[in-house]
Amino acid sequence: MLRTSRHIALALLLAAPALHAQGAAAGTGFAADRLERIDRFIQAAVDSGRIAGAVGLVVRDGDVVYERAFGWSDREANRRMTPDAIFRIASQTKALTTTAIMMLVEEGKIALDDPVSRFIPAYAKTTVASRADTGRTVTPAKRQITIKDLLTHTAGISYGVDRSVADRYRAAGLGPVAGWGWYTADKDEPICTTMERLATLPFVAQPGEAFVYGYNTDILGCVVERASGIPLDVFIRTRITEPLRMTDTHFFLPQAKRERFTAVYASDTVGRFVRAPDGARGQGHYVTGPRRSFAGGAGLVSTARDYARFLRMLLNGGELDGVRLLSPKTVDVMTSDQIGQLYGRPGQGFGLGFYVVEKPGAANLATVGSYGWGGAYGSTYLVDPAEGLIVAFMIQQLPNRTDVPAKFQTLVYQALVEPRGGKVP
Repeated sequence: MLRTSRHIALALLLAAPALHAQGAAAGTGFAADRLERIDRFIQAAVDSGRIAGAVGLVVRDGDVVYERAFGWSDREANRRMTPDAIFRIASQTKALTTTAIMMLVEEGKIALDDPVSRFIPAYAKTTVASRADTGRTVTPAKRQITIKDLLTHTAGISYGVDRSVADRYRAAGLGPVAGWGWYTADKDEPICTTMERLATLPFVAQPGEAFVYGYNTDILGCVVERASGIPLDVFIRTRITEPLRMTDTHFFLPQAKRERFTAVYASDTVGRFVRAPDGARGQGHYVTGPRRSFAGGAGLVSTARDYARFLRMLLNGGELDGVRLLSPKTVDVMTSDQIGQLYGRPGQGFGLGFYVVEKPGAANLATVGSYGWGGAYGSTYLVDPAEGLIVAFMIQQLPNRTDVPAKFQTLVYQALVEPRGGKVP
């Protein structure tokens, strides 16, 4: 009976338009007065014009500790932000594509050491651009790129905006002409066609020699299609989002949900938000675009609530509400450092799709063992297994020159006054 009552209470919290901190703290380990600091901080960011609006969500042990919507979903349309607002999550897409890859690894259809060319033959011979005394040179890669190279961003593949390759990427419809480099929602071609063209361009580092953030996970989206035999959007929907009841996560927005879709803003030169333009560097093509490019690296839209369900699955060792996507061992590998010093951030490592906190203070107040990432539009997430904690923060600001997302995580931790078990070994 107690368990049933808890489920009912959680359902009511998730259905509420906004959850005030004061009513959420009892029994969660969080201090209500300290949670209210979050309210004041984010509201001040809205009132001062630094951000247009935001949604913050904190879940501990499956219970919602904090859920608030602030400011505007679309200031010009006079539409207030709501907890169920839909955001472009950009690189937060990578975690779902990584999960899809690891599901196929568990099924024996992919191995981490497989060369990418097994699924996309165009990657059998790739090249690398470098600078020499005589200028730019392009040489053959020393070895083939593997699936693990892509998962860890050590394949040497950038977003094509580097000076050494930008002109070639521009001519191929990528890099500088693809929005901010990663954008493909306006392309009227399948993602595998785009990724095959990418294989003909020079990369910027040798495989396995550097952490280079770029099109890696978009290539993995094509690998999912080739290994599973179904389009990426169908795989994500039927194997991940529908089983997890993530009802508002899509590659392109259904027309019926347009009123919940947030507008994109940008930080101007004095730190205030202004409406971003139409097109790839602003509002994008997620409503009226061709709907053909299902980009595994940056293509999804979602809500804080939906994304928190996905993160709860990872926190629970690959299972949520009786639906198992991954084994606990697989999640352990995904969320453990795989590349050592190549990541280059003191106290942090990089797993299969996530940064990993390895030292106290390496990611603000996050506990050792925490992992997360974010999206180009300013959204961030963090999973803290030691504390049973999920922190999701959604805004739509590109570029975002504020410190609001990072400080949101810090403010969550300062409100946690009953941590578990002291230090994590």
